[in-house]
Parts: sequence; C-alpha cells; structure tokens
Amino acid sequence: MDEKIALASCNRMSANGLVSRVAVGDCKKENTNVISICMGSTAADTEGQNDSMLRKFPIIAINGCNNACANRILNSREIEIHKTIGVGDVLKEHKAFATDPFRLDSNGEKCVEIIKNKINEEMEE
Repeated sequence: MDEKIALASCNRMSANGLVSRVAVGDCKKENTNVISICMGSTAADTEGQNDSMLRKFPIIAINGCNNACANRILNSREIEIHKTIGVGDVLKEHKAFATDPFRLDSNGEKCVEIIKNKINEEMEE
C-alpha cells in the first residue's frame, strides 16, 4: 500500500457506528498511509471547500447502519467512493454484535477488531 487511503466512518449514533469510528481510529494510528474524513465537516461544507481534498485519495466508507450515511454524504457531494464496508453485515458473518452506542464493552472491542481487520483487508486489495 503505497498511496494514502481515506477512511470515512459513520458518526456513531448506533452501536455499530461506534465500532466503525473506533476501528477507523485504530487503523489510522496503525497505518501511516491512512487519513480519516470527518463526516460532520463534510456534510456541513455547503460551499464545497473540502471537495478537492476529498477527491485526492481513494475512499473506503465504513457504515454503521443500513442508512449508509457515509455513502450518502459523500454521494451528495459527488465524491467517488472506492469501497464500502457495512459494519452490520461483516459482524453478522462473524456472529458478533455490539450493543452500546456510547461505550465499548468486551463484545464491542471484539467487533472493533473484526472491522479493523476487514478495513485492512480492503486496503490491501
């Protein structure tokens, strides 16, 4: 992985959203090639001041729920999304479930590891 990759995580008003945000934070800490996108800032940027930066690197959107807010926000700005990860779908495959939208317990931490591994897999492809 030579070029930078941008991760756009859910803003976390669900348990899976929290898992998404923490997994992205961990990936950013562990990989010098990773930057993260603030979805709140992206949604609020009505003048498109950040659009050129958002088009600079491939983006992986990590959505916490079926609303796919990260995708919707980026699509509304006509920003290309390289790949999408649905946290709920990935966790279901592993029979893992987070339950608290505000705190990570041991189950939530296991979910973060699963999603972090999935993000790393997608970045390698």
